[in-house]
Amino acid sequence: MKQILLSWSGGKDAAWTLHTLRQRDDVRVVGLLTTLTEGFDRVSMQGIRREVLHAQASATGLPVIEAWIPQRADNATYEASFAAALQQAGEHWPGLSHIAYGDLLLADIKTWREALCARLGWRPLFPLFGSDTAALAREMIAGGLRASLCCVDTQQLDGEFSGRAFNAALLEALPRACDPCGENGEFHTCVADGPMFARPLQLDRGEHVLRDERFAYTDFLLRPQTPAAPAT
Repeated sequence: MKQILLSWSGGKDAAWTLHTLRQRDDVRVVGLLTTLTEGFDRVSMQGIRREVLHAQASATGLPVIEAWIPQRADNATYEASFAAALQQAGEHWPGLSHIAYGDLLLADIKTWREALCARLGWRPLFPLFGSDTAALAREMIAGGLRASLCCVDTQQLDGEFSGRAFNAALLEALPRACDPCGENGEFHTCVADGPMFARPLQLDRGEHVLRDERFAYTDFLLRPQTPAAPAT
């Protein structure tokens, strides 16, 4: 059985990729790799808090390898961090050489990932690539995935969509020009539950901020656990 590392953003596409791979009997996902931004302590682009990321990883039952980049990192810096994370993964799982991505449609991104992985001696997999994104969005929702929009590109979608649940009502409300899965960067999501999780995350919606005069972020925080009542 082939061992696979999964590029994990904390969003719905990565989560559904994990679910898809776990339906196969020829591969086994052994760990997650996530890029985080220094100073923010959050998943790059998604803006998901590190503690939420680790709660997600715990719910999947998989360890997470962190690749750290500085704020406003250039491509060379990102690639160096990614290469170091892959080296760490290879040391942890000797012989590991495959990494899966949740990309759906963008051929240029797929080509770039393929070239980067080839330079580093890794083989990329794209289990969901080429999917009908409207059908895939409905499949995710029907399959029990629960997520919320945590980042919206206000140049492509009204910022008021940030924070909304990724559900059938959202799909109906999205403008026609918007990809149902946000594959053109219209939005990113934070996953709280689904068939890839052993248990749901209890998340509370936090503040809503606009960054770089463009990206509308909604913060999601782990709900404080109520201490168990003492035994009587």
